[in-house]
Amino acid sequence: MNSLRKSNTPSEYLNEEENYIIDEPLAVYLNNLLKEKGLSKSSVVKNADINEIYGYQILSGTRTPSRDKLISIAFGMNLDIEETQQLLKYANYAPLYPKNKRDSIILWCIEHKYNIRNTNEELYSQEEETL
Repeated sequence: MNSLRKSNTPSEYLNEEENYIIDEPLAVYLNNLLKEKGLSKSSVVKNADINEIYGYQILSGTRTPSRDKLISIAFGMNLDIEETQQLLKYANYAPLYPKNKRDSIILWCIEHKYNIRNTNEELYSQEEETL
């Protein structure tokens, strides 16, 4: 933000910060996470509890996931809160917000290492939409 504020024009900022600007597709980011964590696509899709074909399409970049599906994938990858928030921001989605009831439940479940099914049960028990 400091660099952005100090720049005289958007072009100046973009030129100075080009190494930090997100320019890779989401699928590349997700596949880098897979490699970094030593996970297989099949295990992530299964642990995310999403349709297999849809999951592979997200990971290959042929489909763009909704915010909820991306959160499901974060659960499938067993990402912590910081990693999940970074993933959401990378995909241009709002990060999970602790003052939002539904988001706070999801955050609590991530913090307490719940899987996607237990998280959905918790959301359902609190009368919130499941992932």
